[in-house]
Amino acid sequence: MADAKAEWWRGCVIYQIYPRSFQDTTGDGGGDLRGIASRLAHVASLGVDAVWLSPFFKSPMADMGYDVSDYTAVDPMFGTSEDFDAVVAEAHRLGLKIIIDQVLSHSSDRHEWFVESRATRDNPKADWYVWADPSPDGTAPNNWLSVFGGPAWEWDATRRQYYMHNFLASQPDLNFHNPDVQDALLETVRFWLERGVDGFRLDTVNYYVHDRWLRSNPPLATSVAGTNTETNPYLYQEHLFDKTQPENLAFLRQFRALLDEYEGRAAVGEVGDETRSLQTLAAYTAGGDKLDMCYTFDLLGPQFSAGHVRGCVEAFESAVSDGWVCWAFSNHDVVRHVTRWARPSGDPERMAKFSIALLSCLRGSICLYQGEELGLEEAELAFEDLRDPYGIRFWPGFKGRDGCRTPMVWEAGADNAGFSTGKPWLPVPASHRARAVNVQNGEEKSVLASYRAMLALRKRHPALVGGSIHFLDAEGDVLAFMRDGGGEKLLCVFNFADEPAIWPLPQDIGVAETIDLGAGAALQDDALSLPQLSCFLGRAG
Repeated sequence: MADAKAEWWRGCVIYQIYPRSFQDTTGDGGGDLRGIASRLAHVASLGVDAVWLSPFFKSPMADMGYDVSDYTAVDPMFGTSEDFDAVVAEAHRLGLKIIIDQVLSHSSDRHEWFVESRATRDNPKADWYVWADPSPDGTAPNNWLSVFGGPAWEWDATRRQYYMHNFLASQPDLNFHNPDVQDALLETVRFWLERGVDGFRLDTVNYYVHDRWLRSNPPLATSVAGTNTETNPYLYQEHLFDKTQPENLAFLRQFRALLDEYEGRAAVGEVGDETRSLQTLAAYTAGGDKLDMCYTFDLLGPQFSAGHVRGCVEAFESAVSDGWVCWAFSNHDVVRHVTRWARPSGDPERMAKFSIALLSCLRGSICLYQGEELGLEEAELAFEDLRDPYGIRFWPGFKGRDGCRTPMVWEAGADNAGFSTGKPWLPVPASHRARAVNVQNGEEKSVLASYRAMLALRKRHPALVGGSIHFLDAEGDVLAFMRDGGGEKLLCVFNFADEPAIWPLPQDIGVAETIDLGAGAALQDDALSLPQLSCFLGRAG
């Protein structure tokens, strides 16, 4: 069974679809499942292996579907269960796997479980959520904070207790110390396994379990010193007790045991654990009895340099002996990387092409976010256009996540760039139209062509899919490493700088064949000539 799973998830390429922004077929301004099914041929044309669907479950949409009110129902705004089945069928016809989001750490406050839980202190689901008595002075039980601002506790007048919420007050945290809660959640996972999904992306996977004694978090050293400059007070604490508890490992083993009942299923976890993220990833993927792979936010931040990428990858390689990582540069929660990593030259297309070459050469599985294959930049939105509660809460210091969630652009000249015949739920930036799919299709030098070519190249070279990685010394902002596996050794060199660089070949490495990436890099007299933001790939001889 392990071999069957390894055939697709280890080294695979995942494409993330944000359903509300992919394709609208009803004219209501929001994307839907039928729209996804109609556009999967584009996704398949990229050469990816799997599709990750962000939540489409029944929800009040307070946090755009990450507040689930029914784990086994499709929200009507996205269609029906039959529409979901059609997505799975079309994906499988095209040779794509389907991964769906599972938001298990919290539910919506409209979920029937929470409605019952908050009704009394002695009903069958009274302890399905994290309830606590107030402090003697009426304040919250401890100092835990919500990621979305303010305390992580909300007062409930009916029970006369506080309930915990790591995110919005309308997203109460489930109590994983109760085995009945774990069993109920696993049954919802089984529901989708029976429906034919191939895997799961586990949202906030390290937030499931809280400290049962509700101990307060200590402040960070920078907070005590007065040097902390974060815009969100959540990042002023060291989160020792409100997440990443050791009991979570036992639940992940149960989750894995359920997946292993079904051949070829896999799971990738989202780990948000600040400076401990790689250690948490190691714990969650080690031993072959928990998650298949995880991703962290290490390469989803503003840092962009050869040293940073090398540091992240080497830290993972040293921390994780037998686990697996999934690298990504963009997703629905962060500023798009061509904007986040913009260089003084200001060429987003060059950045996009450089990024997909780099991502494709890293050891691990990789995840792409819809629109990055077009080189889309972060959208600048007016405050009145925001829909993200996170951005609304922290504006203007933090503008939220809507700038990366604007609709896909399919046809430059069509209404709303072919996304919808109605008013889109978020504006379609005029600058995005010029990068629409129909504009880039057939253009040999387009970002879209680069994505297709690079992913095809990755598949042709087993060293890139599953080989080892070994870094080589390089001066300046140059990243150099070897990938070794499947009977081949590949030399990968990247110039992160906004100016040309020369990298002398080590004496023990020869280049038997140059693999043209169209980046202008060249081998000259035992040294590589690397233009700004360029890459070189060669077969070592």
